[in-house]
Amino acid sequence: MIDSLTDDAGLRESLDQVRPSEDAGEALARVCWSVLAEPGDGVAGALIGELGALGALRFALGTGNAASSEVGNRALADGRARWKTRADVRSVGDAVRGARDVGARLLIPGDTHWPISLDDLGAHAPAVLWVRGDPGLLSAAPRVAIVGARAASGYGEMLAGDFAGELAGGGAVVVSGGAYGIDGAAHRAALGVGGSTIAFLAGGVDRAYPQGHQQLLRRIVETGAVVSEVPCGTAPTKWRFLSRNRLIAAVSDATVVVEAGWRSGSLNTAGHAAALGRPLGAVPGPVTSASSAGCHRLLREYDARCVTTTAEIRELWGGGLIGTSPGPGADPDRSRVLDAMSGRGARAALELSRRSGLAPERVIALLGLLELEGEVVRVEGGWQRARLGQRRG
Repeated sequence: MIDSLTDDAGLRESLDQVRPSEDAGEALARVCWSVLAEPGDGVAGALIGELGALGALRFALGTGNAASSEVGNRALADGRARWKTRADVRSVGDAVRGARDVGARLLIPGDTHWPISLDDLGAHAPAVLWVRGDPGLLSAAPRVAIVGARAASGYGEMLAGDFAGELAGGGAVVVSGGAYGIDGAAHRAALGVGGSTIAFLAGGVDRAYPQGHQQLLRRIVETGAVVSEVPCGTAPTKWRFLSRNRLIAAVSDATVVVEAGWRSGSLNTAGHAAALGRPLGAVPGPVTSASSAGCHRLLREYDARCVTTTAEIRELWGGGLIGTSPGPGADPDRSRVLDAMSGRGARAALELSRRSGLAPERVIALLGLLELEGEVVRVEGGWQRARLGQRRG
């Protein structure tokens, strides 16, 4: 499959338009995986992590049974069975050309604007991201997810708009899912103050969903970013909405649920945020309101923080000074070290050096200072960001 694709001069030209690169093999292999595997396919992710996208593709679509230390034989056999039903060269070509036709960009791990926070998803991390708009927003900081019910109340939409507008006006990137209700209110408010917003879709970036948000999504493409891990032409499904939620949680420095019913899909996003160790906030509402039952459940069962103001939301990620200019003695290397850290587990100093691009000695010195300031803690296996309850002062 991959050999016939790399021999297609027209496809290589289209690929270069969505992601200029001298090494097209890895990018093309990852596009293949975005076609073959459903979002969050852990078997595919484990293979890619072990063998690389190209090696995993040859192995997955081949006939050999070479041992894999990461994937059991039964899981691999099941994976091969489902992937081979989609192993169509034309579908891969359509994915690349579809992105080219709508001006989408292809991002893969290691690219400048790839959000390294997605690495915390491990084997469930996306193989690629398709982006319409400004891909740089995916690596901008801070990023805060504002999510909630589609059938939101006027109270909920008002709060979502107020929070998103103030946060975006102060420099934060507002992340949400492009849906009706809370999502739409958050996106519109961010745009209304000239701020930045990212909409993660469950279908392809060429398919406006819901239909009633076509104009809103076009506005987001113009000044923000519309993002998906599935190729152009892919229809949104219930399963893909749930998978999409993990990206919203992983890419964001904090997640805030404004309104949610007892079984709201927003609780799925909140669950991913909690599992990843991301700060989680919930807005309380009337105890008689079904629209707030999910938020109250988060406060009771998920240890979410009660948030009622934008200042309290900023505290979730330690962003009390958002929107202010750094002092003359501020060291940008501190941010590089903090950005290189995982929200879920520890990372060794050498790994932080590799991710931040700083010398190991410089990283070790900064870690000592950040530990004194209460920003990071030393744990078994390395270093990690301090959670709110661990911070000093």
